[in-house]
Amino acid sequence: MDSTYPTGWTDPLALKAAYAADGWCRLPFRLDAPTVVRVRDRVDAISATRRPEVVHEKDGDTVRAIHGCHAFDDLCAALVRHPALVGAAQALIGGPVYVYQFKVNLKQAHEGAAWPWHQDFSFWNQQDGMRRPDAVNLAIALDPIHEGNGPLTVVPGSHRGGLLDLPDPADTSDDWRRHVSADLAYTVREETVEKLAREHGTALITGEAGEVHAFHPSIVHSSTNNSSSDRRALLLITYNAVGNVPEAPTRPEFLVSRDSTPVTAASDTRISTLGAALV
Repeated sequence: MDSTYPTGWTDPLALKAAYAADGWCRLPFRLDAPTVVRVRDRVDAISATRRPEVVHEKDGDTVRAIHGCHAFDDLCAALVRHPALVGAAQALIGGPVYVYQFKVNLKQAHEGAAWPWHQDFSFWNQQDGMRRPDAVNLAIALDPIHEGNGPLTVVPGSHRGGLLDLPDPADTSDDWRRHVSADLAYTVREETVEKLAREHGTALITGEAGEVHAFHPSIVHSSTNNSSSDRRALLLITYNAVGNVPEAPTRPEFLVSRDSTPVTAASDTRISTLGAALV
């Protein structure tokens, strides 16, 4: 399946139709190169710290992900308010949004471990009490992403099937570390994925640094180990509808934001995009 949409495609209705059909799409704009460098440098600086928001691989030293950076870093806070990103989220969701999650998944060269097949909404619904998948993930590539460094693989259309293979509640873990490690608490079985793939096919989300993709909370997706000499950093902002706020989340605030104030779009001279924002 081709992930390339026309650069000038700025009709929200057309983009929303593609997103509704496939559960993912590439947005018609990207962060420019200087912006990518600024964000990447900030991510690297945060990754070098020891704080709860920085998650490591099983070796305890290799950084796997960082979470909730928009709550303590001014550049990340400005990024989530950028008009192009906020406009895309509002167009795809259909109304005001707030930032539900912010994270950067880092697959270090030769060390970044896979993410098994799963649906994000399983965690948000079962652990946080999110009622509906009225949210959207905007994924920003901070490094070039290719087949060898662990790109996302999605099953187009799988978001329309609801939640799949939910475990018995007695068999699930409330330890939030099981929600950010390679040993995920909620996964989709291989036989289920094989059936879906026969029906819908699969697609790799690859591209240059700065490109932005949107994908649905219920789409089935995974990624492989990074077997290359190139790091793969993917920044993900989850915007949730303001009418879909979980009532009583218990996971740490850096995983589930308690601030459901609608995001107000605001430009920042440090953040620039190329292409056309949705109009």
